[in-house]
Parts: sequence; structure tokens; C-alpha cells
Amino acid sequence: MATPYNHKEIEKKWRKNWEANPVNVNDGKKPKYYCLDMFPYPSGSGLHVGHWRGYVISDVWSRYKILKGFYIIHPMGWDAFGLPAENYAIKMGVHPKKSTAENVANIKKQINEISAIYDWDMEVNTTDPEFYKWTQWIFVKMFKAGLAYEKEMPINWCPSCKTGLANEEVVNGSCERCGETVTKKNLKQWMLKITAYADRLLNDLDKLDWPEKVKKMQSDWIGKSYGAEIDFEVDGTDEKVKVYTTRPDTLYGATFMVLAPEHALAAKLAAPEQKAEVEEYITKSSMKSSVDRLQDKEKTGVFTGRYAINPLNQAKVPIWISDYVLADYGTGAIMCVPAHDDRDFDFATKFNIPIIQVIAKDGVENRDLREAYTEPGVMINSGEFNGMKSDDAKRDIPGILESRGIGKKTTNYKLRDWVFSRQRYWGEPIPIVHCDHCGAVPVPEEELPLLLPEVDHYQPTGTGESPLADIHEWVNTTCPVCGAPAKRETNTMPQWAGSSWYFLRYVDSKNKEELVSKEKAEKYLPVDMYIGGVEHAVLHLLYSRFYTKFLNDIGIVDFDEPFTKLFNQGMIGKNGAKMSKSKGNVVSPDDLVRDYGCDSLRLYELFVGPPELDSEWDDRGIDGVYRFINRFWNLVYDNKDKGIKATDEMIKTRHKMIYDITSRLESFSLNTVVSGFMEYNNKFHDIIKSQGGLDKETLETAVILLAPFIPHVAEELWMQLGHTESVFQETWPEYDEEKMKESEIEIAVQINGKTKTVVMINADEAKDTAIAKAKEAIADKLTGNVIKEIYVPGKIVNIVMK
Repeated sequence: MATPYNHKEIEKKWRKNWEANPVNVNDGKKPKYYCLDMFPYPSGSGLHVGHWRGYVISDVWSRYKILKGFYIIHPMGWDAFGLPAENYAIKMGVHPKKSTAENVANIKKQINEISAIYDWDMEVNTTDPEFYKWTQWIFVKMFKAGLAYEKEMPINWCPSCKTGLANEEVVNGSCERCGETVTKKNLKQWMLKITAYADRLLNDLDKLDWPEKVKKMQSDWIGKSYGAEIDFEVDGTDEKVKVYTTRPDTLYGATFMVLAPEHALAAKLAAPEQKAEVEEYITKSSMKSSVDRLQDKEKTGVFTGRYAINPLNQAKVPIWISDYVLADYGTGAIMCVPAHDDRDFDFATKFNIPIIQVIAKDGVENRDLREAYTEPGVMINSGEFNGMKSDDAKRDIPGILESRGIGKKTTNYKLRDWVFSRQRYWGEPIPIVHCDHCGAVPVPEEELPLLLPEVDHYQPTGTGESPLADIHEWVNTTCPVCGAPAKRETNTMPQWAGSSWYFLRYVDSKNKEELVSKEKAEKYLPVDMYIGGVEHAVLHLLYSRFYTKFLNDIGIVDFDEPFTKLFNQGMIGKNGAKMSKSKGNVVSPDDLVRDYGCDSLRLYELFVGPPELDSEWDDRGIDGVYRFINRFWNLVYDNKDKGIKATDEMIKTRHKMIYDITSRLESFSLNTVVSGFMEYNNKFHDIIKSQGGLDKETLETAVILLAPFIPHVAEELWMQLGHTESVFQETWPEYDEEKMKESEIEIAVQINGKTKTVVMINADEAKDTAIAKAKEAIADKLTGNVIKEIYVPGKIVNIVMK
């Protein structure tokens, strides 16, 4: 009779054992494999079962790689600076330093419940001065390279968080963190020139083993386009308006022009009778975020009272102002061809502006256009270009315009430079000193880290200045260059600053002299497998790629992409919504671990659905997984001492199991791995019923295969099978295709191509005997003359009769 499965005793025992005898040891001989989770920010609500999912996936993969012979780099740390931590502290009425430390301790305790093989010796925390020293050091290096600069500009402003936001932090017109509607505010900001890396960020996507949807999201965000800049003279003035267009071939169809409200000429061009209306529209537009402006279905605008001259046909086109054009894309001015652009069509229809078709299917004009024609066709109403195929015109006309001095071929990007300032307290101080004589001067590298000063009141001011601006003894300093009185920069860095490079620091986290030593960088980097949510597809991943390319350029690392392979796990939801405290649908893992054990929860996290897809959580499902573990536990206990000799069926089933589990695991089909274990558990019970037991090698193989998934159970059963070393000292089993083959197979027997019956034959049956057995099975149906006998090995026998 099997000893009952007691998850509390077993898990406590093996956690203690692993502390004394780690299963992941660097002996200097094994190849490295770096498996990394996207590190969490220490939320006060702790972990829920959705967080567990990603950590279980990465731990299963890491333990699998241990069994494949690798030394695994599998660290964990804390993304602890920034808005989430500070907003939580404000809500709780405590200092962010205190609340962050408490939250880290709580989540670390919860993470340990997963029994993941994290190497806590590598732990990092973005708020640790020994860490953010290097975050500041990178900024100084970027400043010296001309990639960090100050600029006064209209930025996205969150009235609730009271800080500026990068474009990437605005989702559907709202702050990504708090959901407040984002407005505009003019502020002097620190910027990082990520646009200098636009082409490399785009082109290098091809060499990444990432989900295609993520690569497309990054490609679309970078938004490279080819077109031309064309100068339009403004009728009756000396002004010219430069437009950027991706379709200079449609210039004959341009019937109006639109300027962004922020365009330098927007107010200046307004005719006297339109001035008040134009100024009112510009003011209203300044209150809307860029995202809202792009997504508004209802087009708004105001006519300036001025006209531009089309440089090809000298036609006058009215100049409008509309907020669907952004000042920071292209030139902030566009020529509008309503016959061939959906937005322009809507605008022209609303404001009764002429629509001239210049591309037509088969060259035949549609005089009753109900929507923009956006397909290829033949050029019409385009003077000398009439009759050209539109694809040819799109390719050739930019060069023709350039040769005539009408336009200039150019490339444009949607990607904007990164707004890097935050008007908050809880972040890395930007290591810059402002001197009246020397301008902006970086803090000397040997003086880093520039420490965040201790304060009692850290709440945001809402004035556009950080709370640091009120700490005069900290702000007032001397210029590192000339020694004159100077002031420190008071804005802090965004949360993304530390998370853009943290993965490099893990492998050399105690190094006080270098960000990472060349020796360790060459030995352990880059990350081989990165696991986390798709919500970071643009923000974190794009910034990390930018940082890595810069650090590669200055010789810190010898690679220019941080994450070789990426896996995005789906979200776990409850009651049809993402888990969150505000929705009241959070499921804590703590009670489930208490009642069912860590191994059961680990397995259920994977069984709940395909790991790359969102899944609905149902606590009741864990019962089935718990029953499976108990059943497998009893199977091993009841058969471990029987001394059963392996039969052909046992050997065949064992090798099929190795093949199925390995292939599913390698393709990250983890939910089918779990169902596969359940299927083979049933097959083993069937074999035991017919043959009186199961051989020890098959039991051992099953335990090894299960070890990455339910490590406590696997260790205990491995010991019960007579082993003294950890199961993770073993090697992942390999299958033999020959031993997987069936000794007998079923084939169809046909007459004139129609199946009449099936027969069992030996897998290696000779043609003559296979046909003989088939004919014997349908002897009563062979009533005519046999013309031909066909045997397709392993599939069919077909008797052709007349």
C-alpha cells in the first residue's frame, strides 16, 4: 500500500534540501543558458495566480534545460522605481522607500512558494544606489554621445500622476498607469534620441526569434515610410509650406492642405477674418492628447482663409488646420488627396471640399465616389502621368519631382525621441548640473551615484517641477567644469530607465567597478529566453533594444540584441476580465498552495490553457490535477519494488511518451504536455492491469519527464525508486524511433478503391503475405476476375476486379 501523498511535508522537505544542495550548479564545464522573467514592480497587492503563470513557465523551461545539460542563469529582481511604486505609497500614506521595501519582502516570500530555481545571489533592485549608479552612468554616456538633450516641447501630461509621459505610455488617450485622460503641457524635457537607431531597430527585427505579432508591433511603432517633401507657396504671401507625403504621385489630386495646430505657421497664416476662430481651435486642440487626436472618428478643423499653390498645376488649394495632423510627424503639414485617403475623404465630405480622382481601376473614372479608392490602378486626371500604372508612378514620380526642383525624396518615421523626464520624486536623479556659464554639464562619472535625497514630503507638485526642486540644499551646487554656482537637474528618470538594461547586471551584480565585466558579458550574455507579457511589446522591449545597441556601440557588450528568443504568456482572467484588486476578481495563490500544494498549482497554471493565450481561471480545475498527482504517486509506489521485466509494449509506450512530451515541450505547448502526462498515466494503468506491473525504467523515465513540472513530487519519488542523488542530476531521456514502432498495424482492405474491411498485419509484413491476408479477409466478396493487386505499405491493400 502506497504511503499517502502529503504535499505539505514533501514540499517543506525538498525546499530545505534544495537550500543545502542547489540543483543548478555552475561547475565551469556546462554550457550556459540564460532564462529570464520580466522582473516585477513590487505592487502592494502582491502576486495573484496570473503572475504565477509566467514564473512557472520560466521555471519549467529552466529545469528542463538543466536536465539537458546546461548551467542555468535564472535570476530575479525588482523594478522598484517609478510611478507604480510612488502612486501606491501616496495611496497608503507612507514613504515609497518604506512601502517598496515591504512589498519586495512580501512578493519575494510569495515567489519562493513557487519553488523556482532563482539565483538570489544575482538579485538586483533598481532603487539600490549600487544599481542606479550604472543607470545614471549610461545616461551620462548618452549625453556625451549627443543622444541625451533638452528640449521645450508640448508633452503628454497626466493630471492625476502630475507628470509628463512618453507617447508609448498613453493608451487610448489615457495614462497607462492610472487611466486618467491625458492632456498637453509645454515643458522643458530631457529627451533620448532613440530615432538615431530607428533603422537598426527596424532592420534587426529579422534576426530575432520573437512572435511575429510582437515584431510587427515594433515595426509599426517605428513606422518607416518613403515619400517626398514638397514646397507649396502660400498665395499672396512670401511664405512656403513644406509638406511630407508618402504619395507624391497623387499630387494632381490634392484639393486642400492641412496644418497641425502646433505648426509654426498655423496662427500666422490666418486671414484677419479667420484669426479668432483659428486661435480658438488651436487652444482646444492643445488640450487633447496625440492618441486621442489620431483616434477621433469625427474630423474637426478650421479654414485659415488662405490658399496654397499646387506646384504641378498651379491650382489654388485651401489651407485648413486640423488636429488629426500631428506636428511631430513629417513636417506637421500634409497635402490632402481625398479621393485616395480615408481620413482626407471624411474631412473633404464634411467640409464640402472638391474630390478629384487620380487613380482608377482600369483607368475608368468613377464620378460617384462613395469612399476613398485605395487600391492600385491607372493614373487619370494627372496630366503627363495619365495612363501610368499607379505602382509605377508611386516608384518613379518622387524622382521626377526632385529633378524638377518641386520636391525632395525623403524617408520618415513615426518613432519619436523618448521623453525621459518625470516630474516626480521616486526615480533616479538625472545626473546633470545646470551652469549659467557652461550650460548643462554631466556629473563626473567618479561621483556617481548621485543619490536621491531623503525627504519627508515627496508628493508631486503639479507645477511642472519635481518635488526635488524644493530641496534647496540639494539643488544648489557648483559646476563640475568651472566651479561657479550651479543647480542640479530636478526631474527624475522614468521607470523604464532601470528596466532597459537590468538583464545585463544580473550576471555581475556585485561589480563595483563596471556595469558588467567583459569576461562575464562574453560568457553569460545575451538572454537566451525572455518570458513575459505582450503588454511590454513596444515600451520595454523597444527601449531595451535601444540601450543594448548603444552599449554595444561604446564597447560594453559585444552583441546588439538583448533577447534572442521571446515568449509572451497570455493573461489569466477571472469573470471575463483581467485580474485586479479594483475589479475584485483577484485569486491569491496562497490558499491554493496551502490546500493543494505548490506542485498542483504549478501544473494547473499550465493546464488551464495554451500558455500564449489568455485563459479564464476556475479554482475547481485544480482538483483534477491534484487527483492526477495522487494517482501517479500511487502508481510509482505500488510498482517500484515489483521487479517487473520490461515488455515490448512497455518499451514502446515509454519511448512514445518521451517523444510526445519532448516535442510538445519544445514547441511550448505546455497545456498539452500536462494532458499528455495524464494520457500516459492512464496507459500505464492499462498495462499494469494486463501485465501485472510496470518496469522500473519506465517509472524512472516518467519521473524525470515530470520533474520540471512537479519538482517536489519528482524528487521524492526518485528517492523512493532507490536513488540518492537529485533527479536533476539526471539527463533528459531520449527516444528511439525504432522502439516506438508498432509490431502490428491495421490496414484497410479495398475492392476497386472501396474499403470493405480492415486487417491486422505485422508492421514489416512482406507484400505477398500482406495481400494474401487481405484476400483471405474478403474471400466471400471476391466474385469477379482479379485484374490487379495493389499494396501500399502500412496503409491499404486494393484488389482491382472486373
